[in-house]
Amino acid sequence: MEQSRHRPESFAALYDRYFGDIYRYVAARVGPQAADDLASETFLVAFRKREDFDPDRGAVRQWLYGIATNLLAHHRRSETRRLEALARVPMEDPAESEHADRVAAQVTAAGAQHRLAAELSRLPDGERDVLLLAAYGDLSYEEIAQALDVPLGTVASRLHRVRKRLRAALDDITAESGGSDG
Repeated sequence: MEQSRHRPESFAALYDRYFGDIYRYVAARVGPQAADDLASETFLVAFRKREDFDPDRGAVRQWLYGIATNLLAHHRRSETRRLEALARVPMEDPAESEHADRVAAQVTAAGAQHRLAAELSRLPDGERDVLLLAAYGDLSYEEIAQALDVPLGTVASRLHRVRKRLRAALDDITAESGGSDG
């Protein structure tokens, strides 16, 4: 990063190193069509703000995830609409399937998908960001705290609340489908 302040062409090494990670995170959040633009915009913002980067506040990777998350905030309404739409997608008619076990598995999986999508769409923005940075970005608690510029304790409490909420949703689905083996 320091080199790119004096030699802008050296920023390409950061792009080459981190673009795939940022792209995967953004694509998981908004889909592949918007991911190209948002991932590229992340690096454009980073390039323009490279003078503001402070290595004492964290690593470049977390800084880039923070920029990407801020850009995603502009797309939050469409993300919420997408999750709500997924929750409303009708399940496949089990009568069309040939095998009873396969039907039961499909119905349970579809129910879980719908319920989880609905739960994700109802999460507060900060909780959704923390969850998806952990799940899609594979960031540690410390890295998430740096990316979002929040205290480590905030990350831990948000993840705890989200996991508890999603676990309860999955338990409800399991109970509705007749229990589980474990």
